[in-house]
Amino acid sequence: MTEPFWWQHGVIYQIYPRSFQDSNGDGIGDLKGIESRLDDLVVLGVDAIWISPIYPSPMADFGYDVADYTGIDPRFGTLADFDSLLEAAHDRGLKLLLDFVPNHSSDQHPWFVESRSSRDNPKRDWYIWRDPGPDSGPPNNWISDFGGPAWQWDEATGQYYYHAFLKEQPDLNWRNPELRQAMLDVLRFWFDRGVDGFRIDVLWHMIKHADFPDNPANPAYTPAMGEMHRVLQLHSTDQPEVHGIAANMRRVADRYSERVLVGEIYLPVERLMHYYGRGEPGVHLPFNFQLIDAPWDAPSLARLIADYEAALPPGGWPNWVLGNHDRPRAATRFGPEQARVAATLLLTLRGTPTLYYGDEIGMADVTIPADQVQDPRELREPGIGLGRDPVRTPMAWDSSANAGFSVGTPWLPLHDDWQVRNLAAQRDDPRSMWRLHHDLLALRRKHAALSVGDWLPIECAGNLLAYERHHEGERLLVVLNLGDRPEAFAIPEWAEDLNVLLTTGTGDDPAILGPNEGYILG
Repeated sequence: MTEPFWWQHGVIYQIYPRSFQDSNGDGIGDLKGIESRLDDLVVLGVDAIWISPIYPSPMADFGYDVADYTGIDPRFGTLADFDSLLEAAHDRGLKLLLDFVPNHSSDQHPWFVESRSSRDNPKRDWYIWRDPGPDSGPPNNWISDFGGPAWQWDEATGQYYYHAFLKEQPDLNWRNPELRQAMLDVLRFWFDRGVDGFRIDVLWHMIKHADFPDNPANPAYTPAMGEMHRVLQLHSTDQPEVHGIAANMRRVADRYSERVLVGEIYLPVERLMHYYGRGEPGVHLPFNFQLIDAPWDAPSLARLIADYEAALPPGGWPNWVLGNHDRPRAATRFGPEQARVAATLLLTLRGTPTLYYGDEIGMADVTIPADQVQDPRELREPGIGLGRDPVRTPMAWDSSANAGFSVGTPWLPLHDDWQVRNLAAQRDDPRSMWRLHHDLLALRRKHAALSVGDWLPIECAGNLLAYERHHEGERLLVVLNLGDRPEAFAIPEWAEDLNVLLTTGTGDDPAILGPNEGYILG
């Protein structure tokens, strides 16, 4: 293997900017707040930060409705504030990734204002406009991911426009070469400014079937799944032409030094692999979300990891994710003890891990009172558990007012136990969740076998998951108990003389793992 790129041996830390650190007392996190916390991230031991959207936006979907792709929303600061943050991050050896939202813009973006103004406007084809269907209704049966029809009638011009999400988020038409060039210029704008990469929002959505046929009904649909699942998104997502777009983005990134593209793609593994490239390189890291939805038992996870490793194309680098701004937090899914085991798994598998802010202190989902719900997803389909506010609540830094997040009223409520579950309280506690993450990250830096080494499964029974990581003669053993009962483990002969480098439990006897215990021997 050649010398690995930074994004291969590094760990990415996702920041939801509204909830990370407020510097001006308005209850909303901002760029100056992020800059003030960079030293905390250096101490934690991450290598890069990915910041969710900070562009000017009406905030119909909290920044994923972009009104200007080359600016900063005043709520978060200014371009000068961004440049200061970028310089401060680089001074500390941290990389910085931005969120790129290329599938759709805000309906207040100047491009859409022009497109909507008349059928013969030069930017009309920059968005997806269609005549009514035969019944004078929407052109087809496609459903918005936020529920309801994906088509919005425009009275002034007598056509529908397509929106995969909110009606305030019209989809861009990536079949139009001028639009495509304008969006690639956005990447160049930020790369020229020094940004180290992008997470690309809903990459698999970006091209639709040219003929717009109906999507087939989903025979497994139940209302609890959300209305979007009433049909299978066969024709509205994952079209073959999207790989050409990914290749175009990759060509832009490759003209700069060591930039990285991470694609958000919720697809089965066999289709996910295509986003590494089909004939020419695609994105460097198609997000692998399998740990978020996987059955949490040892046999299932062992198969999942092995199948993913086997599916990777030549040169394809793996990556793993436990949580993000859209999905329930690990501490809620697994409970506080098993969440420690899950963190050990995330940070010891082969590939690039992405860590979601707050998971390092064990933050769980927060119950949001009905009168404080902000998320349009929850407001459109309430009561079925699809709301994202519970995982976007403010970071807890210390036991001062509002957990040190803001001197004002936070935009979302804090978790109930913030006075004890905060970074300051955990930093000096050797048994804390923060200390576990810190120590795992330190081990990754010290032992190349954990960051870039090969992965080999070790057969075991019961609730145990075990594997070897090795690199240039170094061999490490990782054993995890995914259950709540003690489990015996037969240590391989080659590992009998190894020492316990880290344990989530007592580590008294590596041959017997306590409930919810994991360890690393080396």
